Amino acid sequence: MERFIVKTKGRGDFINITDKVISAVEKSGIKNGAAIIFICGSTAALTTMEYEKGLIEDMREFLEKIAPENADYKHHQRWGDRNGAAHIKSALIGTDLAVPIENRELQLGTWQQIILIDFDERPREREILVKVI
Repeated sequence: MERFIVKTKGRGDFINITDKVISAVEKSGIKNGAAIIFICGSTAALTTMEYEKGLIEDMREFLEKIAPENADYKHHQRWGDRNGAAHIKSALIGTDLAVPIENRELQLGTWQQIILIDFDERPREREILVKVI
């Protein structure tokens, strides 16, 4: 299993981690199988999408409608922080992905990249695990 750290800015930071996952796949030596990618944390998520500025802004706006940052979440009352929306967005998008591998290559679409999204209210160091099977 490979592990790597990604420093984020929080607040809806979108980071393309495709190259780091490709590196983990190459190190594994596995020709055909799957890469399981997991982020350790409950206020961030992993997805695949085209890593393009307009789409990133569209995603931020869409997610803000679903879980507004300034809403009064019960989580805030219990823990005294302000990241209730981050937890909801993470739960909706998810913290893991499985990507097929064929001939030592991730089987991603032409414009499809692996994206880490950090929703937390502050910068973080995020640990990503990649298990190739």
